[in-house]
Amino acid sequence: MNQGLKLLFVSTPVGLLGSGACGGVELTILNFAKVLRQRGHNVTIVAPEHSRLESFSLVEIPGTLQRSAQTLNRDDPVIMPDNAVLVNFWNYVQKVADQYDLILNFSYDWLPLFLTPFFNGKLIHLISIGSFTDVMDRVVQDVMQRCPGSLAFHTHSQAETFGLKTGYFCLKNGFDLSQYQFCATPQNQLAWMGRIAPEKGLEDAVAASLTTGITLKIMGIIQDELYWQQILQNYSEAPIQYLGFLSTHQLQEHLRLCRGLLMTHRWMEA
Repeated sequence: MNQGLKLLFVSTPVGLLGSGACGGVELTILNFAKVLRQRGHNVTIVAPEHSRLESFSLVEIPGTLQRSAQTLNRDDPVIMPDNAVLVNFWNYVQKVADQYDLILNFSYDWLPLFLTPFFNGKLIHLISIGSFTDVMDRVVQDVMQRCPGSLAFHTHSQAETFGLKTGYFCLKNGFDLSQYQFCATPQNQLAWMGRIAPEKGLEDAVAASLTTGITLKIMGIIQDELYWQQILQNYSEAPIQYLGFLSTHQLQEHLRLCRGLLMTHRWMEA
């Protein structure tokens, strides 16, 4: 391809980029944007107002953030708040769509999926979590039938939670290994990183820390304060250190000094 494409990325409406509230979606957007820019493509990113993303300028959209899918029950309906940033996103995208060659949606939301046929093949969705609600399963399956080639997932196992076997793109997660420095002599400590919320199973890692007496370094945004306080109360003697939400550079400085990374998720990780 001799000429670069004009690409429009649409971020998740559940949190500000740069805050940690977006989980792995933020790093996915950053890595995609970096690589595509290196390949000569022009990338514009739409995100909630007051977002920030390393080395990229953003189109900041005001509005009320969306409720995270992880808090929903399987039979919950689609609900959007007044002045929803999700609606404002897609009002903006509809106005500028003709200026772009391709629109890539990173949010797990009913509205952009429903709008897919109206973008005449320009709109592709990268869905980064598994099945949560019946209404989302139905719209994902409908888009697969009506608009072939417009869905992407990180793994086949993740796609299977929606009842899909074929017909989608499988885009593996990528990492810029130049940002991580190996340490041959780690300290006697372990690491855990991610959003602090029940589906991530942090209490299992803290229990392991308590049992072994090995310090556990915890890195990530506290998304569920009640869950975090319950862990502190139930494992008050565990040797843990909470370091907060860190940039990739800060994270790797702590991670490289640990003997291992504990992955304790209790859901289908993408």
